[in-house]
Amino acid sequence: MAATFNVNAEAGLQKLDGYLLSRSYISGYQASKDDLAVYSEFSVAPPSTCTNVARWYNHIDALLKLSGVTAAGQGVKVLSSVVPETSTDVAEAPAADDDDDSDVDLFGEETEEEKKAAEERAAKAKASTKKKESGKSSVLLDVKPWDDETDMVKLEEAVRSIKMEGLLWGASKLMPVGYGIKKLQIMMTIIDDLVSVDTLIEDHLCVEPANEYIQSCDIVAFNKICKFLVPV
Repeated sequence: MAATFNVNAEAGLQKLDGYLLSRSYISGYQASKDDLAVYSEFSVAPPSTCTNVARWYNHIDALLKLSGVTAAGQGVKVLSSVVPETSTDVAEAPAADDDDDSDVDLFGEETEEEKKAAEERAAKAKASTKKKESGKSSVLLDVKPWDDETDMVKLEEAVRSIKMEGLLWGASKLMPVGYGIKKLQIMMTIIDDLVSVDTLIEDHLCVEPANEYIQSCDIVAFNKICKFLVPV
């Protein structure tokens, strides 16, 4: 049976906060229509006192912004899709004085400056229209500490301190491993052409200074979110 939450009531908000205590999403291991359905019920961001709800809300809000949905819009009104006919009559241009003919050289050669300017305009036009297909993925990482004495707050700070174009850190939680040791499980959203998960782990998470707290990292889940066109 599907879970039901009334986020506009205090009791419903507390119920959702408890529900998200051990979950990153409303259902499953990645954002779904269930998350969007609950997110859309909020007229304003949840209070920070509901820590689990606030964490989940901020993550879903970030995913929506990363996908390009950032404004509600103001509404438009389409009056007509018919293109008005244009007159085919061409007004006859007044004949130029014969004296002006000698002042215009229609077959003159281009100067070097004109050729260079034309090439630059062509290059800019080509660059602005060239596009390629890219993708976006949701990745769930396990980040393991050295032992039970590792400061997990510092460990998570070390993870989130890594900034890269196309990388967005999401929700996280601590999971028991055994013998009093806990691991950090954290979501991230990446643009595939900009971020390599293997490079992120090998060149950033498992080297100094992050490896003072991090022993190893494992990919738990890797899901494609969507594809879109980006200019190059």
